[in-house]
Amino acid sequence: MYRCHIEPALGLKNIEEVNRSDIKALIVGLPPQTAMMTLAVIKVLFREALELGYLEKSPVHGVRGPKVMVRPRKFLTWDELERINFGKYTKQIRFLALHGLRWGEAVALSESDIRDGKIYVTKSIHGATKSRAGMRVIPLVSEFVPLPRHPRTLRRALAPYGITIHSLRHTYAYILKRQGIHVTTAQRLLGHSDPKVTLAVYTQVLDSEIEEAGDVLKLMVGRAHSSEMSDSKTTKYQRI
Repeated sequence: MYRCHIEPALGLKNIEEVNRSDIKALIVGLPPQTAMMTLAVIKVLFREALELGYLEKSPVHGVRGPKVMVRPRKFLTWDELERINFGKYTKQIRFLALHGLRWGEAVALSESDIRDGKIYVTKSIHGATKSRAGMRVIPLVSEFVPLPRHPRTLRRALAPYGITIHSLRHTYAYILKRQGIHVTTAQRLLGHSDPKVTLAVYTQVLDSEIEEAGDVLKLMVGRAHSSEMSDSKTTKYQRI
């Protein structure tokens, strides 16, 4: 948040020169969730400045971010991924969706990172992977084609379907779930340090899954009913 939004707008100002209008102008054009996270970082910075005696009053006091509306996360199913033609970026989009890589990890990949049918994730565009969870090995299941250096091209290809580049990680997680891959295995494949993050994705369901659950239960009840009827007939014949 600091590198992408705060530093470009406020980084060249002395901290005592930053006013409330500057902060409001910074967050007003950002997506709601990004604006809230950016504002949280700004509050931390100015709280520290107050404690260190650089300021007598924080300009961020009383500044409120936009209301965040929590919506279901969007992703693609395997059928949608297989059916949709994303034009010249189809292979790159399918690669991301079938391996769950973060954008920065995927862009940093080279041919040397792919060997023996596996992808070795050890770095991102920001440098070497620092967390143990982030360093991982992922089975290669589709052709690797180097990704464009800027995400805007893929964003344009995905926008008509209401999804983002990050949605493709959710697509990967959803495909793993549908194939019966255990959540702890999915956690390692996705590079999550906390299994709760993976579970949050795994608990996503589609309306079709609700219907499938109903069909499964109806089938179970139907079998049980048939079994009861069969047992009842057997008992009747035994009595005769």
